[in-house]
Amino acid sequence: MKYKIKEINVDAGEFTIILNSADAKELGVRSLDRVKVIAGEHTITCIVETSDSVVSQGEIGILCKAFEKLKACDGGDVDVIPTSRPHSVELIKKKIEGHVLTSDEIREIITDITKHNLTDIELTAYVVACQLNGMNLDETTALTRSMVETGDTIELDKSPVFDFHSIGGAPGNKITLLVVPIVAAAGLYIPKTSSRAISSACGTADIFETIARVSLEIDEIKHITEEIGGVIAWGGHVNFAPADDLIIRVEYPLSIDPYSQLIASVMAKKKAVGADYFLLDIPTGPGTKVEDYELAHKYANDFIEIGRRLDMKVECAITYGGQPLGRHIGPKLEAQEAMQILEGKITRSSVIEKAVSMAGILFEMSGMINGKQKAREILENGQALAKMRQILKAQDGDPNLKSEDIKPGEFKAVITANQDGYVTFLDNKKLVRLARTAGSPRDHGAGLVFLKKRGDHIEKDQPMFEIHGDNERKVLEAAALSNRLKPYTVEGMIIEHIPSTTRPVEYED
Repeated sequence: MKYKIKEINVDAGEFTIILNSADAKELGVRSLDRVKVIAGEHTITCIVETSDSVVSQGEIGILCKAFEKLKACDGGDVDVIPTSRPHSVELIKKKIEGHVLTSDEIREIITDITKHNLTDIELTAYVVACQLNGMNLDETTALTRSMVETGDTIELDKSPVFDFHSIGGAPGNKITLLVVPIVAAAGLYIPKTSSRAISSACGTADIFETIARVSLEIDEIKHITEEIGGVIAWGGHVNFAPADDLIIRVEYPLSIDPYSQLIASVMAKKKAVGADYFLLDIPTGPGTKVEDYELAHKYANDFIEIGRRLDMKVECAITYGGQPLGRHIGPKLEAQEAMQILEGKITRSSVIEKAVSMAGILFEMSGMINGKQKAREILENGQALAKMRQILKAQDGDPNLKSEDIKPGEFKAVITANQDGYVTFLDNKKLVRLARTAGSPRDHGAGLVFLKKRGDHIEKDQPMFEIHGDNERKVLEAAALSNRLKPYTVEGMIIEHIPSTTRPVEYED
């Protein structure tokens, strides 16, 4: 049956259409039922909602995501055909009951996720089932392969291909902006696709977007990598492992990240870019995603095994993540700090040590010796900066960009120490919360600048860190939140005096 299109400017998470209640009854469908919507050559499966007021009889309200996917025209016509619930819902129930799924069953679930055949409720059920019952290595391998096969891939004409990724959890982890130009300057190929922030202060794509274009097409990623060796692109713009982005969307409000899904998410995107050698950074410590050292080892062993099954050489580095990396958190601030390092204005930093260590491991995976020393030489002699300028130009950035050209937000609040002593702890999660309250990552100028870090001496009322932002209200709100959260600990040599007051000595007459 044909219906007149009415675009509804609401960005719903799933493909949703709205039918007039009378039309829905005539079609024999109810709210949350599925229908196929056909517009010319384009067909999608949508979830039905009904209304007596939003659309009239003979109209179909199509929400933003579905409208875009259909490439429909407001006021045009579409066909609507009822369809049944997919079999993959029964497979999700099977996983809820704790059963092991076959490769074909996992492929069926991932295909239906990619085609938007599952409601958000059904997709959430899948994620929770994986969180509670887990997946073995066979299931995780099948999950990874299915995520790759249901999306696009890149096949470079040059090889071998290198890649790296950080599991995350350590704020300020801006090393991609150093590792990629260092590795590319050595003549290796590294098509780095990066994510935006989910729960962190900012992702690599958020950072690099402040100085270059990151929404690249697949052919652009391929061409730039083959021409100059490296690229830093936003993975969400291309169709690599598309099921992953849909799964992440329901994971985020639940604050869960199933073990098997995390592995498959990372490995699928590395396989999609054709990586032959892959290095995984696993930050470990208080406030990171992987706080437990034993869990870090388990991740490392399982990533390496999944890599072996996918014909990919994988190595892992368990790194210190107990406090922010470097001095800056936030998109523009981290881009500025990375450029300062490339320019040689910062010569000693935890960011430098981690970047040259990671690049050094990648070099040694390629067969080079003294990899870390080679990486440091490339950084210090200006080759990495020159390569970064090539990457900037290729991605429509300013090849003559200087660190001082990158300005943080115009509003600032200074947080001071509450006593004399030494900084003994910086709370990663609380600091990320402050940065996000200040507007990061959407407000590119928002973030934190640390004047003191763990081990530094500080005096009472001396500045500890600065909060920057593009919006004065948000900066003030973040400053007030800092006073409540106390995201740092300052201690003197005496941790506690017991009793805290001295009792007077009593004398007998």
